[in-house]
Amino acid sequence: MHVLGPADVPAALRCLERDPVVNVFAEYRTRLTRLDPQWLGGQVWGWYAGGELRSMCHAAANLVPVNCDEEASIAFARRVAQTRTASATLVGPRPAVEAMWRVLGPAWGAPRDFRWEQPHLQISGQPVIAPDPLVRRTDAVDLETVYPACVAMYTEEVGVSPEIGGGAALYRTRVRQLVSRGWSFSRIESGRVVFKAEVACATPAAAQIQGVYVDPARRGEGIAAAGMAAVVKIVLAEIAPTVSLYVNAHNTAARRAYARCGFEQSATFSTLMF
Repeated sequence: MHVLGPADVPAALRCLERDPVVNVFAEYRTRLTRLDPQWLGGQVWGWYAGGELRSMCHAAANLVPVNCDEEASIAFARRVAQTRTASATLVGPRPAVEAMWRVLGPAWGAPRDFRWEQPHLQISGQPVIAPDPLVRRTDAVDLETVYPACVAMYTEEVGVSPEIGGGAALYRTRVRQLVSRGWSFSRIESGRVVFKAEVACATPAAAQIQGVYVDPARRGEGIAAAGMAAVVKIVLAEIAPTVSLYVNAHNTAARRAYARCGFEQSATFSTLMF
C-alpha cells in the first residue's frame, strides 16, 4: 500500500473503470484533483496485488473504499487508525464499509448516524414516464430561491444544518458552483421550490444525483418521479451516459419514485456519519 499521487492517475483510472458507475465519486475526485493532496484535502491510498493497483481508499472528508475485498478493506481501516484520519463520513459498498468498521468501530466509537442499507440505483436508458416539463436547469438568478430548499433538504437528510458552525458561506458557495456548472435542476412556482435535485459528481461514464427534494406541502402528488425523469433526460443528453444515486432503504416514497422513473438497483451502499 502507498499514497497515490499525480503519476498514479493512469493506474487509478484503470482501477476505477472496473466499476465506473459505483466508483463515480472516486473517479470524479481523481480526475478533478489529479491525486494531488493539496486539492484532495487528504490522500488516496492504493492497494496492490501482483504489482497491479487493485483497490483504493479516498481518505479525506469522505472515507470511501474502492473495489475493496475484505483484505484490502481491513488494511485500509488499519491505515486510517494509524494515521488518525478524521472523516465526516464512511461511505461505499456495504461489504467494504462493514469490514472497515469492524476495525475502526472500537477506536472511533458510535457514529452520529448509520445507514447500513442504501440501495444504489442507476439508469442508462430514457425514463419510462413522462418528464415534468416545468423542471429546468437552475439559473443564477434563482440562487436565493433555491438555497433555502438546499438547506432544508440537507437538514432533513443529514440531521443537522449545513450552516451550523459557520458553514453557511461554504455551503452557499457549493450551491452556487452547482448552479454555475449546470448541475442544479429545479421546478419553481411563485417564488417557491417545488422540486430540486443536483448532480453531485460526474465522469465520462456516469453522473451521481444528490439533494432530491420536494416541497413538503406538495408531497404525494407524483412530483418526484416526474421531476427525476426530467433530470435523467437532461443528464443523459448532456452530462453522462448513466445516472446513479443511492437512497435510504427506509425511504419507501423516494424508492417508489425512482422505480417509477426507471431506476434499477445495482449495489448496496452503507453510510456512517460522525
